[in-house]
Amino acid sequence: MALRIELKPQERLIINGALIRNGDRRSVFVIENQCKFLRESEIISETEADTAAKRLCVTLQFIYLADNPAEAEDLFVRQASEILEAVPSTAPYILAIQDELSARQYHRAIKRGRELIAYERQLHDRLVAAPAAEG
Repeated sequence: MALRIELKPQERLIINGALIRNGDRRSVFVIENQCKFLRESEIISETEADTAAKRLCVTLQFIYLADNPAEAEDLFVRQASEILEAVPSTAPYILAIQDELSARQYHRAIKRGRELIAYERQLHDRLVAAPAAEG
């Protein structure tokens, strides 16, 4: 099944490891075979990865795009273990990611990683709001 992708002006896209930047106008193209791709809106750069969950998502991106992701999978296990140790309530999110990785559904694992980022943000917002409510 073909996949239609529409890119905004200057939007980036990674296809099979190649970084592509769109020109000055909106473009539409069709991918007619299997490939690994990430749209710019799905990409978290290493410089943006300022939390544990975001760093884990960068690792998931690498696992998805890599030809041989074994080293990154080891890094994922270490990162996931550290997150679980620090915040045990993240277990359902980590388990969902691991299930997708086991099924080789790497793009879905990235989506589950985004859910972990949202949960991490909720926890942070609660911590920041709690002292404000006390004061």
